[in-house]
Amino acid sequence: MTETLAKQRWVRLIPIVFITYSLAYLDRANFGFAAAGGMAKDLNITPAMSSLLSSLFFLGYFFFQIPGALYAANKSAKKLVFWSLLLWGGLATLTGLISNVHWLIVIRFALGVVESAVMPAMLIFLSRWFTKRERSRANTFLILGNPVTILWMSILSGYLIKSVGWRWMFIIEGIPAVLWAAIWWKMVEERPAAAAWLSPAEKQQLEEKLQAEQQGIKPVRNYAEAFRSKTVILLCLQYALWSIGVYGFVMWLPSIINAAPGSNIVTTGWLSAVPFLLAAVSMLVASYFSDKTLQRALFVWPFLLVGAIAFYCSYLVGANHFWVSFVLLVIAGGAMYAPYGPFFAAITEVLPRNVAAGAIALINSFGALGSFAGAYLVGYLNGTTGGFGASYIFMAGSLLVSALITLMALRNNK
Repeated sequence: MTETLAKQRWVRLIPIVFITYSLAYLDRANFGFAAAGGMAKDLNITPAMSSLLSSLFFLGYFFFQIPGALYAANKSAKKLVFWSLLLWGGLATLTGLISNVHWLIVIRFALGVVESAVMPAMLIFLSRWFTKRERSRANTFLILGNPVTILWMSILSGYLIKSVGWRWMFIIEGIPAVLWAAIWWKMVEERPAAAAWLSPAEKQQLEEKLQAEQQGIKPVRNYAEAFRSKTVILLCLQYALWSIGVYGFVMWLPSIINAAPGSNIVTTGWLSAVPFLLAAVSMLVASYFSDKTLQRALFVWPFLLVGAIAFYCSYLVGANHFWVSFVLLVIAGGAMYAPYGPFFAAITEVLPRNVAAGAIALINSFGALGSFAGAYLVGYLNGTTGGFGASYIFMAGSLLVSALITLMALRNNK
């Protein structure tokens, strides 16, 4: 592949993809800051209801993954993401205008529905533009929008809540997605064949390379056969358990830090950003070496194991040693995020193109189910026990089992 072709794709597409997913993550994760910054008190939200609201997003996310992914694969990922940007930006802005918890329930569920197809649609989109030796890094730059967004959102949201309140935080942070929809539509093409910025020879070269990669993958007749395969079933279970750790951590980290002696919402914002700085670095390093070696499992399970150990050690240290516990949480956060690029690259390398979209959506659906469980059960354990120790054990156990399942599902994948 020519150096010019490679550079054009990275420069033209990756910044657009990164910003798009960043905006999606901004409008789902700022809820944790609003809950810690006065929304729970203003709307009379009990701890149990707060757990339900944190997890309702993922319930909506779970039910609409596969239809959205099939639309992206068979019709248009570009159109799907465009309308999703408009709708999730509007729903996020509306969150700042509600006056009771009932409307909040509706909006959180609807936000999950709207965003459900974005992740699989973007992964499908990238698989049409980047080859096997690039795919882990391309996926990582997509998902990097997650920790990088939390990094700056944590700081910005803390200041916005302090300065203008949680309502204006939602309004201010929801508008960019609506504006970005126009840029996405103008800048992105569905497939290389439609790109005016590629020469005919470059288009043909890229398509031939992508087609050649499909020749080495064992054929799968249809979605029914793919969904019944041992590999897909194991990956669904693995990703669900992994997501329990990730989203239990993401949704409740602000509350964990805010409960520390002498903490306030601005301090919480700065400290909450630290794990995601490490996460961004670890994701880039893992994806680089995964693409370089074409090893996938080796850059997934060890990181999940480290995350499990860090959560368990944080539990052993206890709440009386906040800074030691915080460092361990930083390590856990960085370790949990590192494997995303290699993991999603592996899915498109063990399944042929005709079923990869549905499989990605199914696996991501179970990830949403795990996210629902993580967000809800971590909050429930925190409220029931009056501390964070039980939830650390829960997240550690989930990540440990996820690491073991990775070895079973991807042991032969290179």
